[in-house]
Amino acid sequence: MNIANFDRFVGNGFLHRIFSASCISILSASLALSATSVAARGLPDFTELVEQVGPSVVNIRTIEKTSSRSRLGELGGDSDEDMQELLRRFFGERGLPQPKADPKDPKAPKNGKPQTEPKQERQRGVGSGFVLSSDGFVMTNAHVVEGADEVLVTLTDKREFKAKIIGADKRSDVAVIKIEASGLSAVKIGDVSKLKVGEWVMAIGSPFGLENTVTAGIVSAKQRDTGELLPLIQTDVAINPGNSGGPLINMRGEVVGINSQIYSRSGGFQGISFAIPMDEAIRVSNQLRSSGRVARGRIGVQIETVNKDVADAIGLAKTQGALVRGVEAGGPAALAGVEAGDVILKFGAVTIEKSSDLPRIVGNTKPGSKSTITVFRRGNTKEFPISLIDFEDEKVAKAASSSKTEKSKSGTGAQALGLVINDLSESQKKEMKIKNGVVVEGAAEQAARAGLRENDVIVSIAGNEIANVKEFEAVLGKADKSKSISLMYKRGDWMQFTLIKPTK
Repeated sequence: MNIANFDRFVGNGFLHRIFSASCISILSASLALSATSVAARGLPDFTELVEQVGPSVVNIRTIEKTSSRSRLGELGGDSDEDMQELLRRFFGERGLPQPKADPKDPKAPKNGKPQTEPKQERQRGVGSGFVLSSDGFVMTNAHVVEGADEVLVTLTDKREFKAKIIGADKRSDVAVIKIEASGLSAVKIGDVSKLKVGEWVMAIGSPFGLENTVTAGIVSAKQRDTGELLPLIQTDVAINPGNSGGPLINMRGEVVGINSQIYSRSGGFQGISFAIPMDEAIRVSNQLRSSGRVARGRIGVQIETVNKDVADAIGLAKTQGALVRGVEAGGPAALAGVEAGDVILKFGAVTIEKSSDLPRIVGNTKPGSKSTITVFRRGNTKEFPISLIDFEDEKVAKAASSSKTEKSKSGTGAQALGLVINDLSESQKKEMKIKNGVVVEGAAEQAARAGLRENDVIVSIAGNEIANVKEFEAVLGKADKSKSISLMYKRGDWMQFTLIKPTK
């Protein structure tokens, strides 16, 4: 083609159309690739994660030793083991039917004493775990190894080891066991603070004994309060019996949690599962490995949620903090000056938004350390220095005295609350180490629903200390019957707080 023809083609727009078409084609292909890339990102491939983390996940079997001759077997039938276990769970060993002893039976009781039965091993349960360190430390759930006489760990290469339980903490449901092995593939620990709701996660475990089963889903919620000591990670990853103790893994191949429990009405997976955050689990495991137990701080209070009724009754503007339901006599809170009916707003510099925050914060504080506690009391905030003690030192409240005076002096006001009360005798005051108050001789209706019971000693009503029944009735008569009335009472070594609703 000569220059003239070239100019003619250009002038006619021929090349322009060719170049435009080429650009459109290239752009379309590029957009198609981008769409494919977006789709790929939306549906992740877990194969590399399985290859990376899979060798670190172990199967755990627990063994218990039982009598070789079951009581159902003594009835003369070849009973199915699952049925025996079912009956044990419902009725216990003592609830199983007892056959009459045959005096000719060599195994029959002699001199009124049963003969010792030989023991046999029976598999108790199946769970999962994962390797914490190359020298054989393995993490799992405390409930997986609880009550086991023997723990067996099977690696992905089918090697099996007997494990030693280093320590198990029921409150956090974390356990550490040890096998005699080296050169193991340990997991990488992830940063739970960077975990996001909606993020893809994967689980590896042994549901129903099916080893190395992989399931996946997303993080449904973080810091889920289920009433446990630790806030949990909620996911929709399929978790079933046998998954307990296995790892929850993010897309970087890092363990961010221990699969621990499910929400279910059927016993099987129903779309909601929970994992223990790995930062909390590591804190527990470090203590278990160093001392075999977890040291937790305690301040000696019983707490409740601050709901609207409580806030209205005590004049608190916002439903926050932890209501002190009871104070242990001689405990750190009592020595610091905390009283039943106070609302704890802060522990140290940390604000208590809801009641479940307090035991977690206090529990993570080292026993013996000192802090400050900020409470709301009768319209004012007060701050007290406090020293924590070890959780194992917790006392059990003693039963209150049951001695009574001869004649009840309850007025109509107390009876309207469902209470039968009486003045304290001098001997009762001395025995209970208390100066004033009235003793409960009967609690029904509203009083019973509020938690009061016989032998409790009421020391104040509506924020007013009372010395006898007459003062109790006088304060009650002036109280606003449209609102709940606060009562403070002593039960054993604990001073406690409750709200009671008058009848309308």
